[in-house]
Amino acid sequence: MMPERIAPLRPFRDRSFGLARKLLRVNWLFVLCVCLLAAVGYTALYSAAGGAPEPYANSQIFRFFGALALMLAIAMVDIRLIAKISWPAYALGVVLLLVVMKFGHTGLGAKRWVTVGGMEIQPSELMKLFLTLALAAWFKGATQERLNQFLFLLPAGLAVLLPVGLILKEPNLGTAVITSLIGVTIMLGAGVRWWKFAIVLGVLLVAAPLLYHHLHDYQRARITTFLNPGSDPLGAGYNIIQSKIALGSGGLTGQGYLHGTQNQLNFLPEKQTDFVFTIIAEEFGFLGSMLVLVLLFTIIAMAFYTALSCAHTYGRLVALGIGTNFFLYCFVNLSMVMGLIPVGGVPLPLISYGGSALTAVMLGFGVLMSVHVHRDVEFAGGEF
Repeated sequence: MMPERIAPLRPFRDRSFGLARKLLRVNWLFVLCVCLLAAVGYTALYSAAGGAPEPYANSQIFRFFGALALMLAIAMVDIRLIAKISWPAYALGVVLLLVVMKFGHTGLGAKRWVTVGGMEIQPSELMKLFLTLALAAWFKGATQERLNQFLFLLPAGLAVLLPVGLILKEPNLGTAVITSLIGVTIMLGAGVRWWKFAIVLGVLLVAAPLLYHHLHDYQRARITTFLNPGSDPLGAGYNIIQSKIALGSGGLTGQGYLHGTQNQLNFLPEKQTDFVFTIIAEEFGFLGSMLVLVLLFTIIAMAFYTALSCAHTYGRLVALGIGTNFFLYCFVNLSMVMGLIPVGGVPLPLISYGGSALTAVMLGFGVLMSVHVHRDVEFAGGEF
């Protein structure tokens, strides 16, 4: 008698899992770390207002709780449904960028915000997530043979260049660079050969002098200030000089909460947004700063772990893109306040004051948790 064949284990399907089972599959350690980071943000913004909950801290924490509920709601959505709306979401993002060019609000010399339904949003922040979803959908199930075909890679490359070009027109060089790096990372994660990007990088380096002359005046000033902050200590170099003073004055344990001299005497520029980390460094010192860095690194590590543990290509690429976006947020902001790169107007996620960046990050985290919850589902055609 032939032995009875044992049916292979099948990945779970959404209809066999109720809401309670999905909630159990959420990475609650990740959620806890996100909440702790928001608490750090509340603490810093409370101090930025001179020890008051308004106008920054309360507004930010209320936004966070709303975004947290949205994040958990998105986590319950089947990742296959999200995959189906990836390209429509990308199209929406492009439309919003075009709307910004025509009807956007101008602030600090740039058109970056637009009012939609009474809410002010920054479409370039949302575009990074929408691009991630679109590229993941494009490369889902792609064979190495197709990845070697120029005509297959061309639409993906154009999908990156279109929003990057629109973001540069705002102008917003920092976000444009981050958006392009997310696209490159997803393509590399999908299996596109690295040497193709090396060629593009080589061309950009050769063209760097020409590109420099096409930068806006304030962008060239930022590069000049980065190279020599002391050339204009009371003008263009003021921000970074005061930032370094605050970072250094914290010492090992800090000057004490609400006792940072640079902060409380209002020497720190943009202390509630781009330079919020200087408040933490000045008031909590090296040890407090390291704890925040460990928290940021833990969130990044768990995002990349979600990518590694996901059974399907779409989820892996989505998690890779979202993790890369969060990493670049942190890397660019922290490098900026330390004077390691030119000032670029990139906030520190969940700590800096602002609704657009917070909402975009939490939307991404919601999709990331959906990947985690549905990490072993089977896509149409048996793709994993």
